[in-house]
Amino acid sequence: MGFFDKIKQGLKKTSQILNTDIRDLFKREGSLVDEPFLERLREVLVKTDMGVQAAQAIVDEVRVSFRGRVVFLEDVVEASKPKLRALLAQPEHPIRFAPEGPTVIMVAGVNGSGKTTSIAKLAALFKSQGKKVVLGAADTFRAAAVEQLTIWANRLGVEIVKGQSGTDPASVAHRAVAQALETKADVCIIDTAGRLQTQANLMQELGKIHRVIGKQIPGAPHEVLLVIDATTGQNGISQAKHFTAAVQCTGIVLAKLDGTAKGGVVVAIRQQVDLPVTYVGVGEKAEDLTTFNSDEFVEALFADLAPAGG
Repeated sequence: MGFFDKIKQGLKKTSQILNTDIRDLFKREGSLVDEPFLERLREVLVKTDMGVQAAQAIVDEVRVSFRGRVVFLEDVVEASKPKLRALLAQPEHPIRFAPEGPTVIMVAGVNGSGKTTSIAKLAALFKSQGKKVVLGAADTFRAAAVEQLTIWANRLGVEIVKGQSGTDPASVAHRAVAQALETKADVCIIDTAGRLQTQANLMQELGKIHRVIGKQIPGAPHEVLLVIDATTGQNGISQAKHFTAAVQCTGIVLAKLDGTAKGGVVVAIRQQVDLPVTYVGVGEKAEDLTTFNSDEFVEALFADLAPAGG
């Protein structure tokens, strides 16, 4: 199953909202684009978790293109797609690899977001590209997290650096980066303790890890990826804002896009926090991580939206 089919399956709940509610806006003979119509359209779009700002941008696009005209469903869908693609503008490459030496990727997120599994998937992806990977198990507050990452490391055949339970997380991160430098690894991925974005002391600890890594390799960490559970909806925006304030996040890994999530949150995060979604997790297997493609995402979102009467 390719990216398009997996994303289409993952967007099932969002597509159902669009299929049911937007289709109800249209009559067989077409619908007049007036303010009541545009307000109903905005309400439907907000229900997908894309946020008021993005929903309004799409409504404004429809208003400019069609106000006072009778339109059909396919007209509005085709007018919405370019606006959504623009709202989801992505960097050319999901990861900015260091020109020399190891690329250090710090991974953060709240407990239960799918962080550890996402790190394993990233490791598998980089290894499939021929890169040597070192993992740093700096989530030292949870023995289960270290154990889980160790199992993944053994399964994938990659190195892992870890410490005793309760060890200073920054010291583990330091040793992992040192190991990557010594063994001439291409990528070093640092796990961090899952935490609520409102826990100030723990967020400060993230900042410490960030600084320690930066002292070892100027410019590192080269990427700070925030793992967000796609089913959390609008709470994901709060997470993105707080984590970015603490450690300058550079991108989002959207985990658990499995058909129960409202995928519109991808748009909301991009608009409100200016963070691109770089990778999407669409299953539990190591290979179930794919680079986010905004064009295919938008097409998958509207794939099952047939014209009224069609």
